[in-house]
Amino acid sequence: MGRKDGRDVNGILLLDKPLGASSNQALQRVKYLYRARKAGHTGSLDPLATGLLPLCFGAATKVSAFLLDADKHYRVRVKLGETTTTADAEGEVVKRAPVVGVDSDKVLAALSRFTGTIEQLPPMYSAVKHQGERLYKLARQGVEVERMPRQVQIYRLELVGIDLPEIEFEVHCSKGTYVRTLAEDIGNRLGCGGHVSALRRTGVGPYGEAEARLISMHEVEAAAEGGAGELDGLLLPLESALDRWPEVRLSADAAFYLRQGQAVLVPQAPTEGWVRLYGPSGELLGMGAILDDGRVQPRRLW
Repeated sequence: MGRKDGRDVNGILLLDKPLGASSNQALQRVKYLYRARKAGHTGSLDPLATGLLPLCFGAATKVSAFLLDADKHYRVRVKLGETTTTADAEGEVVKRAPVVGVDSDKVLAALSRFTGTIEQLPPMYSAVKHQGERLYKLARQGVEVERMPRQVQIYRLELVGIDLPEIEFEVHCSKGTYVRTLAEDIGNRLGCGGHVSALRRTGVGPYGEAEARLISMHEVEAAAEGGAGELDGLLLPLESALDRWPEVRLSADAAFYLRQGQAVLVPQAPTEGWVRLYGPSGELLGMGAILDDGRVQPRRLW
């Protein structure tokens, strides 16, 4: 399908990414079914992972970067006693160790060491670049290079269950967190190593399984048989990505200057953070940020 014969689709699909598919494979399949001209995803999930993969169509691609930067929620199952090349079940086992003396108290103590601000070493099997080359490409060639640790935030780490040699926990973390690295580090803390045996993303920014229904690939395929109307009925509006941000209503004059890229002073606006910007007729203008002096600075307009 060429770009010219695609159709204009606008909105966000909360796809439940199937096991075994890469994020790009899932995106391309859905884009084909929608016959959409423009679409993008909001942060890759490993093929091993399932769960929430927001897909942005048309004008909604303007908020994809904000979803990419948003906090994430995962449910993680870790198999203790085995360390793999990729820190998940897709890699080869390179080290085995007995799982001895591991109980809920020890697991909870280990988890507590990985909450708050922590440093992570990006895994070799990751999309981080080294001298212009993706690390995973180097890793496949058997090359290992020095990586710099990165700071990430682990807001919540909660034990769900223990069924040795596996443990399961939920994590709420900042963007850029490597859950595979987190799992491996926890396994090392317990003295036996470990790797991710199952992973499900349950939340991205304002979207979560508790608040919104995820759409399976099977449902998208079934809707495609019913036509464009059924497909578009599965989409959320662009504004849903910004639901947690306060809204700022602008006068006609303020909206005019804001559209020129100028920061404007708005009475009773929030004092910090990101905001949704609305014009005098209630139309969504875009997104903005509050400057230190209290003015509203446009960041992304449409």
